[in-house]
Amino acid sequence: MDVFSRTFLPAAAEAGLAVQTASRHMPVFRRCVGSGDATILVTRCSRPDRPVHGEYLLLLTHRRLVVTRQTRVLHRLRLHLNTELRELSHVTWSPDPRLHCVELAATAIDGIRERFLIRTQHPKQVWQLDALLNHAFRTRVRSAQPRVVTTVADAPTARPVTFQPVVAR
Repeated sequence: MDVFSRTFLPAAAEAGLAVQTASRHMPVFRRCVGSGDATILVTRCSRPDRPVHGEYLLLLTHRRLVVTRQTRVLHRLRLHLNTELRELSHVTWSPDPRLHCVELAATAIDGIRERFLIRTQHPKQVWQLDALLNHAFRTRVRSAQPRVVTTVADAPTARPVTFQPVVAR
């Protein structure tokens, strides 16, 4: 069993997803996520700007954000969003413990602003979700600065280091 499978199933169970729902979405997620990528979060979500377009399932790993949509009438699965975390910009989330929800918003690489509303059952889960998102987006994502590569010939010459003995007085 690979890392993705070992971490996806417990995360889906923690989110309260039925085994049938997790199994139905698993092939779509498997095509998008590598086998060595660990799952941080799996949860149901909705779109605040389009509440009648069906159910969404959000998967967050250390490298990717994948969102699938299940249509209401025919229950077909569609891939809504599949992107690397470093390709997202202006990622924000707003925890609201009074309403038991967190609104996650990010701009995808194509410039479209995506907004998702994640509902929880208890206010403590709102703060747990806030900590997970903070870990994923603030501490794990590196800035996209170009790397500076130098050759050995370009490196400055090292000066010998001399140590002065310290005499106690």
